[in-house]
Amino acid sequence: MSIYRVIDKLEAYVREGTVLPLKYRILSEERLMEFIEKMRATLPEEVGRAKIIASNKERIVREAQEKAQAIVSEASTAHEQLIDQSEIVRQARTTAEIVLREAEERAEKIRAGADAYAAQVLAELDARLTTALASVKKGIDALGGPKGAQLADAVAKSKRAAIDRREQQAPNDTQELESIEVPS
Repeated sequence: MSIYRVIDKLEAYVREGTVLPLKYRILSEERLMEFIEKMRATLPEEVGRAKIIASNKERIVREAQEKAQAIVSEASTAHEQLIDQSEIVRQARTTAEIVLREAEERAEKIRAGADAYAAQVLAELDARLTTALASVKKGIDALGGPKGAQLADAVAKSKRAAIDRREQQAPNDTQELESIEVPS
């Protein structure tokens, strides 16, 4: 029996008692003592339940706080990982931009070197063709007479001098080409 039920029965008994003037009631002492004994017998049971509920409440609150702390800790760790990952991505993009810029600069140097080399080869080809053409003219002039031969000699000598000057410049151009670094 619960304490509330015993109190309800005691209240009903007091209301049923004989009413005297000045709102006094006549109640049986023996009956009142029964209610008090029932209340004492029921009270420890109720108090025990209240203690169990109170101790469970503290345990439940403590468990909830521990779970909340674990969730906050886990969220903090996840947040740090996301920050680290975004930092890694940012660094990777920066590195990629630097590598791309360096590759473009190297490619430009290689193009410039290739253009210089092509110009050198074409200049040498021009000199050789000029020499060959001079030899052909010299042969034609030699077949045409002595004046033509002298004129052809002078033309050949001047062309030979021009070729010699170009050949002296060619080693410098070659050295410039060799100094350009080619990425491996």
